[in-house]
Amino acid sequence: MNLKSMLCTTALVAATATAANAQSGDWSLAEAAAPYAGTTVDVVFLLRPGYEAIQEMLPAFTEETGININIITHPYENALGEQVRDFVAGGDLDIALIDLVWIGNFAENEWIVPVDDIMARFPELVDPALNMDDFFPLVLNAFGGWNDVIYGLPFDNYSGLMFYNRCMLEEAGFDRPPETWQELMDVYGPALTGDGQYAFALQSKRNETQSADSFARMLWPFGGSFLNEEFRSNLLSAESQAGLNFRQELMQYMPDGIVAWDHAETVNAFAQGEVAMITEWSAFYSSVVDPETSRVADCVAIAPEPAGPAGRRPALGGFSLAVASQADEAEQAAAWLFIQWATSAANAVEYLERGGVPARQSAYSDPALAETYTFIPALVESWQEGVPEFRPRFAEWPEISEVVQEWGTRMMLGEVSVEEGATEIGTRMEEILESAGYYSGDKPLAQ
Repeated sequence: MNLKSMLCTTALVAATATAANAQSGDWSLAEAAAPYAGTTVDVVFLLRPGYEAIQEMLPAFTEETGININIITHPYENALGEQVRDFVAGGDLDIALIDLVWIGNFAENEWIVPVDDIMARFPELVDPALNMDDFFPLVLNAFGGWNDVIYGLPFDNYSGLMFYNRCMLEEAGFDRPPETWQELMDVYGPALTGDGQYAFALQSKRNETQSADSFARMLWPFGGSFLNEEFRSNLLSAESQAGLNFRQELMQYMPDGIVAWDHAETVNAFAQGEVAMITEWSAFYSSVVDPETSRVADCVAIAPEPAGPAGRRPALGGFSLAVASQADEAEQAAAWLFIQWATSAANAVEYLERGGVPARQSAYSDPALAETYTFIPALVESWQEGVPEFRPRFAEWPEISEVVQEWGTRMMLGEVSVEEGATEIGTRMEEILESAGYYSGDKPLAQ
């Protein structure tokens, strides 16, 4: 779906669907699903709170529709490979679970069907309350869109937020979190580090955590980026170098061994009161405010990520759900009904209350919810403006990510200088892009 015509097209298709059902009464999920009762839809899910939330809600969908959702659970590290193997082999998956950085790969290989095509093929299945305009535009474009076409609806979406221990900050004399990264290092770092406690922890394990949560997080706020407009490395620019050097300096206020820390270690250290501040995904909110898993539940506060010289450029992460092109007609129809239901405005608040993070603007409109879920104001602010290509979304990112993981880790360990590491990453990144056909014009410069 072309983003510029998305609203008009959605309204037209929804109006057509409504008119088609007008004689038989208002549209209902049960009536729309009746021809597909007994259909099984196969989809990959992850071991994360947002997926557990939908699974808890799933019996209501099955009871109303008769459609069976067969969930195959994988850890994140295996999810891409398992799906790629299935699609290449023409396998059983009927829905694609698409990470932000996989969308180019899935779209260019035609493994997924554009939303426009699905709605045109099944106009009677389009929920008149779908309201695509209710999704945060940044999130819909970044997670579900590629080259101005919408393929998937946002699901289990995150933004990087600052989780801070209000009690620790107050004891150190602070009545607010740091506004900027520089303030975090220069003012808060010394005051909050000592006696076995640390001001900050930046998850940096040598996997996607290193490339996305650590390396990329320090590029964008300082005005840097992976690539310039010609798709050449931008890692040696003054702005990129400033961000990566800042990361090295900030390590003095982080726990020893931070280069081996993944999300679990970082969130746990914060939850145990060992670290005053972390920048983590919004999806971890439920873990740090649960007294059963957090010793600091009463002290947790949330703010947007600090700003750099280029402003706030928070980490962007999450997924979309799209109909698989390999599914047969009944499976595609049933898959579309499930995707609409799972991402609907009607279910968004319950999804939020069960631990998920919906991308519906309407879900966050109730001020009372923000009092209960204190991450909401910071999340909404961070989704007003961001960088869809926080990590490049083309098919070559996984290969480039491995390069960033290796040399980004070596930078942090001091095995190479920041400049040497950036040079190596840039050289190898350009070799990958040249081989893929970006410089010859075989592929568009889209990320």
